[in-house]
Parts: sequence; structure tokens; C-alpha cells
Amino acid sequence: MINAISLIKSSEYRHKVLKAIGSDVLTPSEIAKKTDLRLNHVSMVLTDLKDKKLVKCLNEETKKGRLYELTELGKNAIAKYG
Repeated sequence: MINAISLIKSSEYRHKVLKAIGSDVLTPSEIAKKTDLRLNHVSMVLTDLKDKKLVKCLNEETKKGRLYELTELGKNAIAKYG
């Protein structure tokens, strides 16, 4: 948990993406609109967060319209960090 919070604190983009997803299931385009970040930045952040087990992709096999949600670790970390 400490590592997850540290990861979030070290990047404004990670924090914005996690907050944008919250309890929703969103596509990268929806996240980009909510955060005012460029889509390519959102995609890079999502890959990083997925590798760190903070988000999960619900339909990996899909090339377009992938859906992301927070994992339990992601929910707990963002709840503690705010």
C-alpha cells in the first residue's frame, strides 16, 4: 500500500487518471476528456498503473474502446491519498 501511495504522489498524471476513473469504468478517451490530458499521456499512464496493479483492463483483447477500472489496491490507495 505504501508503494502504491508513493507512486501516486510522485506523478500528477497518475493521480489525475486514478481520480478520474474513481468508481467508474472508463475508456482512455473518456479519461483524457475528464483530466484534460492528451490521449497518448493517458495511455502511457494506464500502462504504468496496470503494471503496478492499480488499474485493470476489462477487455484486453479489444484494440479500440478498452475499458479500465480501479483494482482494490487502486481504490484503497486513492482513498488514503485523496
